[in-house]
Formats: sequence, structure tokens, C-alpha cells
Amino acid sequence: MALPPQDERTLPAVVLRDIHRRPLEQALAEMQALVEHHGHVIVVCPQAAPTAVQRRLHTLRALMESDRIALFRPELPPLGLAVLARQLRQLASCDISPGVLASAGRLLVHYIHAGALLNSVTRLDRVPVGLKSHAKSWVPGTQFGVLAHPEPHLIRITPEAQLPGPEFGTWMLVAKGQLQSDWVTGTLAPSWKVQGLRETPLPAESPGWWGTGKLIEFCSYLPDLSVLYQLVTSVRRGRCHWCGIDVIGDRCVFCSATPPVHDSPPSRQLENRTAVG
Repeated sequence: MALPPQDERTLPAVVLRDIHRRPLEQALAEMQALVEHHGHVIVVCPQAAPTAVQRRLHTLRALMESDRIALFRPELPPLGLAVLARQLRQLASCDISPGVLASAGRLLVHYIHAGALLNSVTRLDRVPVGLKSHAKSWVPGTQFGVLAHPEPHLIRITPEAQLPGPEFGTWMLVAKGQLQSDWVTGTLAPSWKVQGLRETPLPAESPGWWGTGKLIEFCSYLPDLSVLYQLVTSVRRGRCHWCGIDVIGDRCVFCSATPPVHDSPPSRQLENRTAVG
């Protein structure tokens, strides 16, 4: 799902539709054209994507023998993933190098709170659910608030029920499925002290991810480009010893190289013993 631009600087997204179903030659040509036009490509792919999609992406990268394609697979529900992809699109308009931009996703994911209001958790297998909650989900009218990220949390909706939220100012994006309730906008949003509230269509993958179509998915996030830019540029960056690109963190997001491990030099005492012996 490609969300509409957050601001006038947000770059458009390129959606790789049915990449695992189309002929390999066609998908390869599309990826080659993207790399030639943009220089580098950051592919945001959900952990829940079919195995065929993941294999096709790795196959394309291998066939092109390119270190200019980064595959990023965060553990986020569909709406949270769409928000993160849009944040990267916002940052792509700034003077940030490709390696730092691709690495930024691993940083920004910590500032996203993503969950849903569900009418049942009987088919929810991506968030830990106890047997007691399963039993209650059979009671007509029971609803559950589920936080999938950053830490799994599940509550039965009661007047006193609360989900742990962010300790910093955020906006909230809400996507309504086949569930009628004002709990997210009327109770959760005020308790999280969100600074803004927007609605968007429900991602097509959401019913499958949450195990039901009767849901309201929500995600709180940092909307301001200036804040995102300050977060990313304030983190110490390094240079990949293999491909030479600037990155945040230890693993290069393009060539997957990690810093070399050097053997510790022998202690002076051991050197002296060796010399004497």
C-alpha cells in the first residue's frame, strides 16, 4: 500500500505489483530500469509477504549482481509498514546518502506504534494471545485492542482498558475495516495525546495479517520531515569496508557486509615470553 504524500516534498512510491507472478524477464527489466534511473533502490517488503515474493526479490538482486538494491523487511503490520515507507519517501527528498537513507528504516521503526481494534483474536497468530483471550473472543460483542509494535500487548476493551502508547508527540493514522467503533478515535487517540488524526483506506493485506476483516487498524508516527531528518542525521554513521557506502549501524544494507573482525594482538607479557623462549 502506497500512502498519499505527507507533504509537497514527499517523493512518489514505485509499487512492484505481482512481482512474483510476472515473468522473470519482465520483473528483471523493471528493476534494472529503476536502478539505472535512480541509482539506488530501497525495497520495503513485509515479513508476512509470500515466500515466492521474497525469493523473487533475492533472485533479481542476484541476477543483476548489484550492490545498489537494499531489501528491507521490518516486522510491522500493513499500516505501520506503509507509514514507514512514506517516511523514507519524505527523507529521500533531503541531502541524505542512499546508504544512510536505507539504514534509516531500522532507526525509524522504533518510533512507530502500530496495532488494531479486533472483534476476535481466534485467528490472530502474529501477536501472542493467551487461551483466556481466545475463550473471550467467542463471546458476542467482545472487542480487543492489540498493539503489535513496538512491544506486543493485548487487552479486552473495557471502560478502563488502555494500551501503552508513545512517550513523545505523534500523529495517528486510522484505517477502518468492517468494524463499527469509535474506541480508536474517541478513547485511544486522546489517551496517547496524538497531535493529529487522519484516516486512510484499509490496506488489502490487513485482514489476512490480523486474522479478521472486522477491525480498525491504527498507527502513530512522527509526521514532520524536520524531526525525521534530525533523528537520522544525528546518529553516528560509518563507511562499509566492502562497498564504501555510508551507513548507520554495523551491517551494510546494500551489500550486507559487516565490519571485519580482527584478532586481538598478543599481550606484551606473552610477547616477552615468546622472545625469551
